[in-house]
Amino acid sequence: MTKQEIKWECKAFADLSPIELYAILHLRMEVFVIEQNCIFQDNDYKDPKCHHLMAWDGNLLVAYARMVPKGVSYADHPSIGRVVNKQSHRQLGLGKELMQHSINQCENLFGKGSIKIGAQLYLKRFYESFGFIQTSDIYLEDDIDHIEMIRPLQA
Repeated sequence: MTKQEIKWECKAFADLSPIELYAILHLRMEVFVIEQNCIFQDNDYKDPKCHHLMAWDGNLLVAYARMVPKGVSYADHPSIGRVVNKQSHRQLGLGKELMQHSINQCENLFGKGSIKIGAQLYLKRFYESFGFIQTSDIYLEDDIDHIEMIRPLQA
């Protein structure tokens, strides 16, 4: 499998098929709950308000993120959330591709402007490589250190 074989698509929640929604929830649980050993309420009622970016390797969902409109996670900023990459596909650089696609989708959906995220602390450098800047102290969310970061409007 190569990155060229990955199919990217972004859909509003209402446009997701039951199979796509199941794959999204399965991947999020596989990584966030099982792999990261983090028991939390993933279904947070934000999904119906979001667009969902999916990367498919055939019929297998291998990367995902949700584009969150302003006013849902943060009052004054759109956001990118639930950024996840299947463990079996992490050596392909899909994480970087996923993040760039997510930023592009945010700008297409919500207009060019700043984007705010709640990032796991260990991924700070990764997000900084896309122009995000730490804007909060470290806080604990679901027993994992997090920080808020903003990507200012890019010139």
